[in-house]
Amino acid sequence: MFLTELPDDSRSTVRSVIPSSPDLGEADLRRLAELGFIAGEPLHLLRRGPGGREPLAVRIGDTLVALRWAEARCIEVEGA
Repeated sequence: MFLTELPDDSRSTVRSVIPSSPDLGEADLRRLAELGFIAGEPLHLLRRGPGGREPLAVRIGDTLVALRWAEARCIEVEGA
Protein backbone atom coordinates (compact mmCIF):
# COMPACT_ATOMS: atom_id res chain seq x y z
CA MET A 1 0.00 0.00 0.00
CA PHE A 2 1.23 3.50 -0.77
CA LEU A 3 1.06 6.62 1.38
CA THR A 4 -1.45 8.10 -1.09
CA GLU A 5 -3.89 5.30 -0.23
CA LEU A 6 -4.04 6.02 3.50
CA PRO A 7 -7.01 8.01 4.79
CA ASP A 8 -6.43 11.34 6.53
CA ASP A 9 -5.37 11.15 10.18
CA SER A 10 -3.85 7.67 9.69
CA ARG A 11 -0.76 6.26 11.33
CA SER A 12 1.42 3.70 9.65
CA THR A 13 5.03 2.61 9.21
CA VAL A 14 7.29 3.13 6.21
CA ARG A 15 7.97 -0.16 4.44
CA SER A 16 10.20 1.22 1.66
CA VAL A 17 10.76 4.09 -0.76
CA ILE A 18 10.59 2.96 -4.35
CA PRO A 19 10.91 4.73 -7.72
CA SER A 20 7.23 4.47 -8.73
CA SER A 21 6.97 7.80 -10.54
CA PRO A 22 8.81 8.71 -13.75
CA ASP A 23 8.71 12.36 -12.57
CA LEU A 24 11.13 11.61 -9.72
CA GLY A 25 14.78 10.69 -9.95
CA GLU A 26 17.36 9.19 -7.62
CA ALA A 27 18.01 12.59 -6.02
CA ASP A 28 14.33 12.93 -5.09
CA LEU A 29 14.30 9.49 -3.47
CA ARG A 30 17.48 10.33 -1.56
CA ARG A 31 15.83 13.55 -0.34
CA LEU A 32 12.86 11.55 1.01
CA ALA A 33 15.28 9.30 2.91
CA GLU A 34 17.08 12.36 4.31
CA LEU A 35 13.73 13.70 5.54
CA GLY A 36 13.25 10.45 7.49
CA PHE A 37 11.25 8.24 5.13
CA ILE A 38 13.20 5.05 5.78
CA ALA A 39 12.00 1.51 6.45
CA GLY A 40 10.60 1.03 9.94
CA GLU A 41 9.89 4.71 10.68
CA PRO A 42 6.39 5.48 11.98
CA LEU A 43 4.49 8.23 10.22
CA HIS A 44 1.22 10.10 10.59
CA LEU A 45 -0.69 11.30 7.51
CA LEU A 46 -2.37 14.37 8.96
CA ARG A 47 -4.39 15.65 6.00
CA ARG A 48 -4.47 16.43 2.31
CA GLY A 49 -4.70 19.79 0.59
CA PRO A 50 -7.75 21.29 -1.10
CA GLY A 51 -9.74 18.78 -3.09
CA GLY A 52 -8.24 15.88 -1.13
CA ARG A 53 -5.14 15.66 -3.28
CA GLU A 54 -1.93 17.59 -2.62
CA PRO A 55 0.03 18.57 -0.74
CA LEU A 56 -0.12 15.78 1.83
CA ALA A 57 0.83 16.89 5.34
CA VAL A 58 2.86 14.10 6.95
CA ARG A 59 4.60 13.91 10.32
CA ILE A 60 7.66 11.67 10.26
CA GLY A 61 9.44 11.64 13.60
CA ASP A 62 9.43 15.24 14.83
CA THR A 63 9.32 16.67 11.31
CA LEU A 64 6.23 17.96 9.51
CA VAL A 65 6.57 17.57 5.74
CA ALA A 66 4.36 18.62 2.82
CA LEU A 67 4.63 16.10 -0.01
CA ARG A 68 3.54 16.26 -3.61
CA TRP A 69 1.40 13.36 -4.87
CA ALA A 70 4.30 11.93 -6.92
CA GLU A 71 6.55 11.88 -3.83
CA ALA A 72 3.89 10.27 -1.63
CA ARG A 73 3.30 7.65 -4.32
CA CYS A 74 6.90 6.46 -3.87
CA ILE A 75 6.45 5.74 -0.15
CA GLU A 76 5.26 2.23 0.54
CA VAL A 77 3.65 1.80 3.97
CA GLU A 78 2.35 -1.05 6.09
CA GLY A 79 -1.35 -1.70 5.51
CA ALA A 80 -3.60 0.32 7.79
